[in-house]
Order: sequence, then C-alpha cells, then structure tokens
Amino acid sequence: MLIADDERLVREGIAALLVLQPGIDVVGTAESGTEAVESAAVLAPDVVLMDVRMPGMGGVEAAALLRGRATVLMLTTFDDDGYIVAALHAGASGYLLKDLPAAELAQAIRLAHAGVDQYSAAVSARLAAMVRSRTPRPTIDLTDRETEVLRLLATGAANREIARTLYLSEGTVKNHISSILNRLGVRDRTQAAIYAHEHGIL
Repeated sequence: MLIADDERLVREGIAALLVLQPGIDVVGTAESGTEAVESAAVLAPDVVLMDVRMPGMGGVEAAALLRGRATVLMLTTFDDDGYIVAALHAGASGYLLKDLPAAELAQAIRLAHAGVDQYSAAVSARLAAMVRSRTPRPTIDLTDRETEVLRLLATGAANREIARTLYLSEGTVKNHISSILNRLGVRDRTQAAIYAHEHGIL
C-alpha cells in the first residue's frame, strides 16, 4: 500500500504503525496528490491511503485519477460533508478519520481491498444525516465561470487553488463564490458542494 499525506511525521508514523500489522505491506509514501498518482504508476499499490487536503493536487482529485487503478481510502482529520461527498464521487472506497487505532485502520484497509467500503463511525453518522435531510433542489442556471468555480470548489479546492487553475485573482474567486451561494440559496461552501454533486456538475 501507498500512504499520501503532506505532513512527513504523520505519513512516516502511519507507515511505521502499519508495517507491524499482519498482511500490510507499505511500498511507499507521498507528500502530495501529484506524487501519489506518480508513485502509484511506478509502485502499483493495491491500496492508497490518502489525505484530503494537500498542497497542489488534493486527495479528492488524486482519488479520481487513481479510480480503477487502486483502492483509495481517505484518511483525514476533516469530517466535512463536502469533502466526504466529493471523495465518494471521486471513487474513494471509504472515508476514515485519523483517530483510528492502528489495528482498526489495518482491518479497514484489508476490508477495503476486499471490496467493502469503510467509514469511521462519525462519517457514517454524517452520511446518514445527509440522506435523511436530503430534499431535491431545483436546477439553477449559473454562468459558465460560476460553474467552473463550483466544479473546483466541489472537489475541495481552496480559493487559491481555484484562482491558480482558472487564472483568476483570489478576490475574483471570492466574488464568484459569494454569487454562487446567493444564486443557490445555500449558506456555505459545503452546501454548494453537495448541490454540485446532486446535479452532476462535476
């Protein structure tokens, strides 16, 4: 398996814990989504343990690029609805929080590799709450630029990443996001991301 996390101590610590677990073979580590995709092409891991937020390419975008090539498990401290939904739409086979004991994490990796999606208890609760509260929203026309911004926002990209991708200033991105929230009638980025996934904007 491959471990991708932008914090060196975290990824090395996770690797050190997992190599002690039966049936887990850590073939490498990566510090960004880009490096994870490149390393996976060379090392061909069965499972990639992926952080959500990393400099440059984030974990959600990397998961989408690895779809069909490796089982991707998100491992993060962020239990944000938007990230969870984006990760699942990108093809991740689970969403775990970093408070898992090593033995439970190893078991989740084995099960994910066997085809059983894995979620931390807190994430399962949030998914259940989203399903219970989900009501269809009417489709709202956005400008082409707003759609581009929303599409990137829904992948978990920060304003700076959106600005860099679309060759805009961060101020312009903020203005677009404010307009998007007003048009959709939602209160924050998370709800906007959920709207994007519900309406196939990705």
